[in-house]
Amino acid sequence: MTTLVTGATGNTGRHVVAELVRRGERVRALSRDTVAAAAKLPAGVEVVAGTHTVPEKLDAALEGVDRLHITVTAGLAEAGPELVRRAVDAGVRRITVLWGGFVGPVEEAVAESGVTWTRLEPQEFMSNTLTWTDSVRDEGVVREPYDLPSALVHEADIAAVAAVALLEDGHAGRAYNLTGPEALTPRERVAMLSRAVGRELSFVPLTHEQAVERLMATGVSRADADYVIGWYASPPEEAATVVDTVERLTGRPARTFAQWLAEHADRFRGPRTPR
Repeated sequence: MTTLVTGATGNTGRHVVAELVRRGERVRALSRDTVAAAAKLPAGVEVVAGTHTVPEKLDAALEGVDRLHITVTAGLAEAGPELVRRAVDAGVRRITVLWGGFVGPVEEAVAESGVTWTRLEPQEFMSNTLTWTDSVRDEGVVREPYDLPSALVHEADIAAVAAVALLEDGHAGRAYNLTGPEALTPRERVAMLSRAVGRELSFVPLTHEQAVERLMATGVSRADADYVIGWYASPPEEAATVVDTVERLTGRPARTFAQWLAEHADRFRGPRTPR
């Protein structure tokens, strides 16, 4: 049995790969840069070239694959249904999809594919905190537009649930809301990060428009930037509501933000290294 993981070197995908390998599974990792991917992923993973946004070039990557993990990313809305169709035609019989924040064309294609599927619905990733790295290292500052609580989930816990759904029965047609064990505001996270790096950090509020413009400066479209910042302005109730899905499905408590910080604190320390 072989599992193909898209987004295999991303914040969540690499954890999906690692969890499957830990469980003794055969894993095929999809990556644009196979050399870099091979260096980042566990030994024994088969790394294949390609991107899930160009499914017409993935016939070889899908050959012999029984299970598929899809991370919904920008640009997949149009290509996603074709990816699903080709995967099913190639013999894939179980799919997990890490949704893109709402049920769109990819999620609908998976649900209508005729194969066993599970949708993973984390509200916010702890790894989003990494967007603070440069401002923390350069200025000791975090700038965000809103200070509302969020039950962030560790990306490794998302991966652990993905592995359960891919390898075990009983999860067909389920959509799993995933959270961490606590809801924290950005100010609370900044205070925890200050303690983790041993440095006083400041929280500076942004206006809504400043936040939108900052996101657009990274190459995000105005429509997508409005959607993302709008989510933070008025998050759904689920975003701040802690649920026990991770513990219920994996048999262990969800990882805390403090644990995430212990793993990543070094990335926030000292002056930024010039690129």
